[in-house]
Amino acid sequence: MPYNKAIDERIRNVLMGWNTLDQRKMFGGTCYLLNGNMVCGVWKDYLILRMGEAASKALENPHTRPFDITGRPMKGWIMVDEDGFPDEQSLQDWLVRAKRFVDTLPPK
Repeated sequence: MPYNKAIDERIRNVLMGWNTLDQRKMFGGTCYLLNGNMVCGVWKDYLILRMGEAASKALENPHTRPFDITGRPMKGWIMVDEDGFPDEQSLQDWLVRAKRFVDTLPPK
């Protein structure tokens, strides 16, 4: 199943103003990197977010689950289905939360 390009377009619209941002194909989808560190992306019909320690708290939200595409969850990452970001404000809120974590990482 290919990744959801509509979600990708929505993400791109929110991220347009972020500096040092790159996009790459990963996980059979697309991923965005900030200062060389992965911050978010799209896998199938899910928004994927790098949250660090905040991932466990974020999983308390409806429409979220651990980022697990291989049978082994990626620590510090979550997946959010489309119902979890129905409008641009909610999408931006998720992306800013992920950015907050990635901003603490050293550039690569």
